[in-house]
Order: sequence, then C-alpha cells, then structure tokens
Amino acid sequence: MLSQFRRTLCVLGGGSGPGLVLQSRSTDVFQNLALEDWVDANVDLQRRGVLLLWRNQAAVVIGRHQNPWSECDLPAMRRAGIPVARRRSGGGTVFHDPGNLNITFFASKKAYDRRRNLKVVTEALRRVRPGLDVQATDRFDIVLNGHYKISGTASRLSRTSSYHHCTLLHSADRSALSAVLRPSCPGIRSNATPSVPSPVTNLIDHAPTLTWEELLEAVAQQYGSEFGCSSALTPVDPSDESAFPGLGRMEAELRGWDWTFGKTPKFTVQTPLELGADPGTEATPPGCAHIRMEVEGGRISSCHLDVPGEWLPEGLSGELCGALVGGRFCRLQAAAAVSALLLRGRAQNGELHGRLRRLCDAILAVIG
Repeated sequence: MLSQFRRTLCVLGGGSGPGLVLQSRSTDVFQNLALEDWVDANVDLQRRGVLLLWRNQAAVVIGRHQNPWSECDLPAMRRAGIPVARRRSGGGTVFHDPGNLNITFFASKKAYDRRRNLKVVTEALRRVRPGLDVQATDRFDIVLNGHYKISGTASRLSRTSSYHHCTLLHSADRSALSAVLRPSCPGIRSNATPSVPSPVTNLIDHAPTLTWEELLEAVAQQYGSEFGCSSALTPVDPSDESAFPGLGRMEAELRGWDWTFGKTPKFTVQTPLELGADPGTEATPPGCAHIRMEVEGGRISSCHLDVPGEWLPEGLSGELCGALVGGRFCRLQAAAAVSALLLRGRAQNGELHGRLRRLCDAILAVIG
C-alpha cells in the first residue's frame, strides 16, 4: 500500500514539469469531490499545477453555503435516485450527469487565476470549433452567443493552495436539470447563498459533431499550451485506497447527512398548511392553518402551529410541535416522530385522530 502511495505522489508531485493533467475513472460524485480534496491536501501545488477532468452520474451539487431545500427538489430526486452533494467550494447549485464535463484547476494560492483558467476552456472550444462564440463573463461563467450559459464556476482557497472548478455542458439532460433545480420546501427564509438562474444550452446543440474525445483532448492540450506542460492525460482511480490513502474517509464525510444537510445555514420555514375537508363532508377547517419552524444545523430548533382551536385542540397541535423539535428537518425522521404520536393518540375519537393525521401529512408535505 505504501509503495503504491509513493508511486502516486511521484506521478502527482515529481518531475520538473509545471503541470499535470489527470482524468478520473470514477463517475461517483462523492468520490470525485473527495479526489479534489485529496489532491488539494496531498500534492505540493507550490511546485506544479494540476488539471483534473471528471464526469459524474446524475447528481445535484450545491455550494458550501447553500440550502439544499431551497435549491433542489429533494422528493423528485429521491424518486429518481439522484443524490445531492455539498462541495467544499462556494458558488451556486449545478446539475451533473454524464453529459457534463467537470474541470478543476489546482494551483498554489499565489498562482490562483480564474480568468486565466477560463481562457483555457474558451480557447480550447475555439480551437475545435472556431465558429463558436464563447466568452467568459465578469461572474466567471462562460456564455455562448452572449446569452446561454454553458459553464458555471466556483473555487476554494486555503492558506497556501487553491482550486477552481467549472462545469461544461456538452450533452446534459436539460429536462432532468429543469426538473430537479427547483425548491422542495415552500416559505424558506434564509441568508444562505442563493443560486442565480440563467438560460443554459448544450454545446452539441450548436456543434452537433463535437465528440467527448475531441473536447477532452482540446482542454488538455490548451492547458498544456497555457501552462507549458505535457497535455497527456493520466487516468486515476479515486476508489483505489492504496493509491489515495485516506480518500475513503473524505468520501464518507461528504456522503454523510451531517455534512450535506447539517451544514446548512440557519433558516426559517413559514407557510400555510392545506388541511382539506373532513371525510364525508364538504366542510373545510375554519380559518387558515400555518406553521413556523426554525432549523439550525439541519435540525428543527423550534416549531409553532397556528391551527383553529375549534378544529383541533391546542394541546394536540402543541404535542405535535414537541414531537418534531430536536429532530432532523428530514421527512423520514419527521414521519417517524408523527407516527409515534399518532399511535399514542389512538384512544382519541376518530374525528380528532383523522384531523391530527391530516395535519401531520400537511407538515410532512412541507418538509418534502
């Protein structure tokens, strides 16, 4: 294991060249995000820069300071088997799938230059398809024809090193992108970093013959030309613990609920609840029911229900709030809490029990 690790460091840190181009063999979003962290932590970026090219299976990736409930449709993603991942850099939310190329530029903090990095991408595109009108914006995005966003960008700076990563839409599933990049919870108020929606397009919509192989080779060659190094792609496998010791631990942290959801900045949910009519009647509850929850560290720190007292006794709505407080702002855990409450309340009359159940269902719909 140690000898393999030394060979890896030799490839990544040895030699006299100023740069190296890597291509991840993995399509797992958590492995690839962990690979970024591993390179940043273990490679001597004072001696050479590194370019990492990687693709993922379908996933939604949020920025370090974002709220996943505001940024993506978590219920729709669960149904489709699409994970959400929180990266360590800032910036907005992006949809990844095999039609999206991820490009990470590693350098020393002193050599950090997003404008130069984006020049690599735009010049690579112009090299393979001179007719493409691609420009980097003041927000460090890349747009096509002055309007359509084809690349978003984010970065992370540490004491001595940096990495800057960007997406590049080649042939992403835009219908899936639109379906998942919308809020899953109504009424959120937060200081979390919001994403800025932009019209997007795929490169193949404007250059139908542009292949993946051409795109990868063009980016690698342009990086080599810009930074004066070899443009040969070196495949790496982040699942190989002998080559990347400790990467599995980094991956496990990125997969964990505490990182993905627990790192969400404090937020408030305040929204009306749809209770519906009592079964067998057309009568709807008098007045309007509301819920207000405060969520900190991904957990419900306070909960207040405003429900007409003549429809449901105040003690029952208060008991429901008590069952939720302290638990994760998570449909699965909230469902377990309200189910336990409903089981304890079987002795109540059927009408009240039914109303309590509908109130619970309305709250679970809010949580998503």
